[in-house]
Amino acid sequence: MEQNYKKHAMIDPHFHYVLAPLVIIIVILAIIQFVSATQNGDFSLTNVILVIGSVMFFLIVAKMRLYVLRLQDRIIRSEESFRYFVLTGKRLDINLSIKQLIALRFASDEEFPTLVLKTVEENLMPEQIKQSVKEWRADYYRV
Repeated sequence: MEQNYKKHAMIDPHFHYVLAPLVIIIVILAIIQFVSATQNGDFSLTNVILVIGSVMFFLIVAKMRLYVLRLQDRIIRSEESFRYFVLTGKRLDINLSIKQLIALRFASDEEFPTLVLKTVEENLMPEQIKQSVKEWRADYYRV
């Protein structure tokens, strides 16, 4: 699959189409079970534990996803800082946000240093950066 500005977002089918919907369904079913049992006068500790457990499971899955994305952000920052140093012999500007760096990673080696300077000078938004990339450098690993 060739990447470009219009087609570069990546989805993990196992997470986005299976795990996330299942977790949401489990939480909803646990809440429905709790409310239904409570309305019928069948309040039990099992139903409370079921709701608490399903909410905890939801939070664990959400935090797991957040930690993975943060790790990917740190890796991208490190990779792009090193790439800039290799290409220019200079350190990358510390004022670049992680979102700007994530967008800059799509620039080819030839246009990367110039686009970094333009981003710093004009404080470009990530979408503007991606639209400025002429020679797209694909990233097949970020999800």
